[in-house]
Amino acid sequence: MYRVQLDVEATHGTARVGTASTARGTYQTPLFMPVGTRGAIKHLSAADYERLGAEIVLGNTYHLMLRPGAELIAKFGGLGKFSGWDGLTLTDSGGFQVFSLDPKVDDEGVTFKSTYDGSTHRFTPEIAVDVQQQLGADIQMVLDVCPPLPSPPDVIRLALERTNDWARRAKAAHTRTDQSLFGIVQGGISETLRAESAQRTVEIGFDGYGIGGLSVGESREEMLPALAAAIEHLPADQPRYLMGVGDPASLVEAVALGVDQFDCVMQTRLGRHGTALTSTGRFQAKAARNAELDEPLDTACPCEICARHSRGYIRHLLQVGEPTASRLLSIHNVAWTIDLMQRMRTAIADGTFDVLRSNVLEVWG
Repeated sequence: MYRVQLDVEATHGTARVGTASTARGTYQTPLFMPVGTRGAIKHLSAADYERLGAEIVLGNTYHLMLRPGAELIAKFGGLGKFSGWDGLTLTDSGGFQVFSLDPKVDDEGVTFKSTYDGSTHRFTPEIAVDVQQQLGADIQMVLDVCPPLPSPPDVIRLALERTNDWARRAKAAHTRTDQSLFGIVQGGISETLRAESAQRTVEIGFDGYGIGGLSVGESREEMLPALAAAIEHLPADQPRYLMGVGDPASLVEAVALGVDQFDCVMQTRLGRHGTALTSTGRFQAKAARNAELDEPLDTACPCEICARHSRGYIRHLLQVGEPTASRLLSIHNVAWTIDLMQRMRTAIADGTFDVLRSNVLEVWG
């Protein structure tokens, strides 16, 4: 395994900015990673990722193992080459998707059905590692157990124990020295269990650390103390990755606690449904009041969509069902979030992060 080394270049309280080094390249933190579930960010191409300044793009192991299959992707040289993306890639274990399908779980692994054809499949920590080694991402995640929230304490405890056991097995099964393996912390919203899970995961020893099982039904007020309890026990010189979180308020609050990287499908999902992220909050582009507005989605946004297209034009595209609208809004939302992360990095380095955080929470909190 290649240990991802994080060089922390500046701090503001517990918020930090740095450069993380992988076997194949570096990335700047704090970082937002767009999600390319089936090998593509919806409505975007690899050329778009480059132009928008994405550094890592995610792939979904569950979907890619089913269609087109990990062996086929391996024949193309891995997920990056298969999709035409020269930047870094990360694959999740597929656990979150699997556990959303009401699978049969035992101590050895999980049995689930394909969302495509109903066929039955088996996942173990070892199989998840093998599939992701074939996919060839720069970073892969261990298979974890992700319980919904709220869940009874015994369910959270069992998820923690299985996640820890599966993490040990995943590390033993992982053989690619050019690919990093991240462990995952579980524990629900219990600060005690989050701290325990973090300590036990670090004892196993990974190249970086994901924090999973949050933003799955709990409030932000419940999430943040549990997140802080986990971070307290994670290494300062390795990345901390809050999985599946991408709303602006949670991003800025998690960065304030010391999180380094994030992923979320929200940006493109909102785009497909006619919603833009802006400096003044969510903007419903289809609203009738936008019909005659010759102004950008966000006057403070430097993205190519805001530079070229008006609210009136995008509203027209939505009204007539033109798919281009989803593409334009998705590009804007990804660009807007990447720019927010850049502004956070600058503010941490300048010592003005508290001001930025306050401004973001005033709009999005």
